Amino acid sequence: MARFSQQLVDGVSAGAIYAALALALVLVYRTTNLINFAQGELALLSTYVAWQLHAWGLPLATCLIGTVAVAFVAGAGVERLLVRRLERRDQLAAVIVTLGLYLIVDGLVRVIWGAQVKTLPSIFGNGLVAVGPARVSWDSIGVVAVLAAVVGALALILYRTRLGLAMRVAADRPDACALVGVSPRRMFMLGWALASALGALAGTLVAPQLFVSPDMMSGVLVYAFAGAVLGGLDSPLGAIVGGIAIGVVENLAGSYVSWIGPDLKVLVAFGAILVVLLVRPEGLFGMRRAVRA
Repeated sequence: MARFSQQLVDGVSAGAIYAALALALVLVYRTTNLINFAQGELALLSTYVAWQLHAWGLPLATCLIGTVAVAFVAGAGVERLLVRRLERRDQLAAVIVTLGLYLIVDGLVRVIWGAQVKTLPSIFGNGLVAVGPARVSWDSIGVVAVLAAVVGALALILYRTRLGLAMRVAADRPDACALVGVSPRRMFMLGWALASALGALAGTLVAPQLFVSPDMMSGVLVYAFAGAVLGGLDSPLGAIVGGIAIGVVENLAGSYVSWIGPDLKVLVAFGAILVVLLVRPEGLFGMRRAVRA
């Protein structure tokens, strides 16, 4: 029982990171109908910015806030300078552009900071606390608490404010949005900015657990994408539930299924993507699309 509890708690901790990045993917998809394959690398770049600020002697809290602010502006810039030019292009062009952005950011990180592994201390400390039979680090508790607060605040903005209503209308009915005096393009830019800031937060918080390296976010993005597909690419709630579910399931599978172990846990993510696409392509919480015969 103690082993199961420990794996469950660790899975929720990992799933919170996947959920945050999955939510960033959903925000981009909801606003522009695109899947941002560079989301993980943009989060990686933000994590290196946080590391650099800390290396210059700034407090960790200042590094975190500064990195999220920089990522917010950078996300808006990417939408304005790059994504907006794809409005009248097909989906294949968008896929190629985001994959190209992935390669550019990855190369930029390696050129500026090199491929050596770096360390970024946790803002929450390294102690342990007992939660029933399990032991949880203060870092994991802090990560889950911060991400839960941010996701809660984002949900309030999306569903309880005029700004959130404008963002949702811009995503679903851009023409109608323009008729009532709200610029869809500004809402799209805001969606990309929020997604970039959320990815930066997730990357910076997970860095003390994974260490800072150019390949740090590759695996995280796979799990986050699986969580987004499982929950539904157009559902913020689905991204959260799917991300946490993937974190718990892959952790339990790696612990209890002998042939999977810690090295093949990524098969859980790929398996989830395959099953969902075959059985319910819109995801558990996604909206079904009506198709005319």
